[in-house]
Amino acid sequence: MNLPQLIKKARTFRRFDSAHTITPDTLVSLVDLARLSPSAANRQPLKYILVTETRQREALYSCLAWAGYLINWEGPEPAERPTGYVIILGDKEISETFGVDPGIAAQSIMLGATEAGLGGCIIASVKKDRLRSEFDIPKQYEILLVLALGKPVEEVVIETISNNDVKYWRDEKGVHHVPKRTLDEIILRK
Repeated sequence: MNLPQLIKKARTFRRFDSAHTITPDTLVSLVDLARLSPSAANRQPLKYILVTETRQREALYSCLAWAGYLINWEGPEPAERPTGYVIILGDKEISETFGVDPGIAAQSIMLGATEAGLGGCIIASVKKDRLRSEFDIPKQYEILLVLALGKPVEEVVIETISNNDVKYWRDEKGVHHVPKRTLDEIILRK
């Protein structure tokens, strides 16, 4: 798959096949892509916690908020929950700020997941104190993002934005629609 195809296929998914197992080795290979990605000043301050075990997945799930624009949706049902997570942390002993590194790392992991036939959701809406307590994360590490991963069971469609409304939505068949601005709208000068 070429890069434009990979990026178009790498959507945000929030419903997964909970019967599809993700192994720790799969998560290790995805984090290795993040390790090899660029880092500001090459400081490489990011650390990762990989979660595949059922009890830990359930504990982590309770620390997350899902899909703010879908007002009447509390998140995936148990049969549609992720089977793997990557918690991205910033090591404050290496750097006090993490800039764009978490975004670069998350996108590298998501592109790798897509290429492996998986999908995911980058989640920044995290109950950080609860997560820190559940996973005994030392204060040295700032909780930055959680990546929820699994085998997608939903269809995601890109739409052209209308009336400047950026809110994603689901139709009556459960298809997830994501409005995107046109290329002409975002390029100010050629």
